[in-house]
Amino acid sequence: MDLRDYGFTPDGMPENGKGIPARITAVHKQRYGLVCVYGETYGRLKTKEYYRDVEAFPTVGDFVLINYLSGGDSQIMKTLPRKTFFSRRDPAPGGGEQAVAANFDYVFIMQSLNQNFNEKRLERYLTLAWQAGAVPVVVLTKADLTSECDSYIRIAKGIASDVSVLAVSSKTGAGLDALAGYMTPGKTVVFLGSSGVGKSSLVNALAGEEVMAVQEIRSEDGRGRHTTTHRQLLMLGNGAMIIDTPGMRELGMWDVSEGLGEAFADVEQYLGRCRFGNCRHQSEPGCAVREAIEQGLLSKERWDSYSRLKKEAKYTDDKRDFMQKRQQRNKKAGKQKNEKLSGQNALVRRSRNIMDLEVFDDE
Repeated sequence: MDLRDYGFTPDGMPENGKGIPARITAVHKQRYGLVCVYGETYGRLKTKEYYRDVEAFPTVGDFVLINYLSGGDSQIMKTLPRKTFFSRRDPAPGGGEQAVAANFDYVFIMQSLNQNFNEKRLERYLTLAWQAGAVPVVVLTKADLTSECDSYIRIAKGIASDVSVLAVSSKTGAGLDALAGYMTPGKTVVFLGSSGVGKSSLVNALAGEEVMAVQEIRSEDGRGRHTTTHRQLLMLGNGAMIIDTPGMRELGMWDVSEGLGEAFADVEQYLGRCRFGNCRHQSEPGCAVREAIEQGLLSKERWDSYSRLKKEAKYTDDKRDFMQKRQQRNKKAGKQKNEKLSGQNALVRRSRNIMDLEVFDDE
């Protein structure tokens, strides 16, 4: 198997790198699906490298170096540099950064044209997609369920002014041709959206066969059940790749300083125009933001969304800094403890040597 078909380029190999390159195709808790020159296999992390803050934990789409074992799980030894990376704040209590996907070219931000359509969620997805470093594309699924498709497209374009907005139907095939330009050999597309948005159905429609199981959504609220239970990379017949992710209703911010600027460029253009450099955009005279809202150049809802995400991002930044400092303290404390134990062990060895000499002298 040629790993270049999976997007690998030899210049990604480090000098004196040990092992053979592979790509993560699935994440199953402590076990990883892999594809390499020997075909498909499984692997586990090398404890020494990954549990001592040496290597970034890999996620689906990552290229890694492995010690290949034909008779069992291979050993994952190193995560290679990423060209793009998508993460979120772990929804678990006290959680830090949770890796979602890596090394993709496009992000399909998916919202269905039923009860699932949510403007605030779209703003959040766009922010994270821009931060990831890839090209976002808004895909409005289940276009066959509404007669107001054009209205939804206008709303989405009002939020994502510089992004392609496409309406599709996996059921009728409408709009699928417009996605063909993104689904080309060697390119990787990550699907993002909540449960029931139609990610699995779209994968099947693009593949031309049923490669993903699908489930019906709940009629009362349009929400779906988790069809995809783990992150996985799929290769289509034409050589394009899709990273499918479980539906994420909670999408917490994590390091989105650049993504906010891209997603809310229409808002940030006013921030440097205020009379005072420390303007809080509340009641200060000469506030360009307030003037833009009053003149109808900027909607208050848009400003409120930006302010809310900015506040959440600051909270995450503060939390990340705190966790990094705590990690450094723990690491320093562990090093000091090891040095102390090493000193005590050396003292014990010297004591034993002295005792051995005394016994030798007595003899």
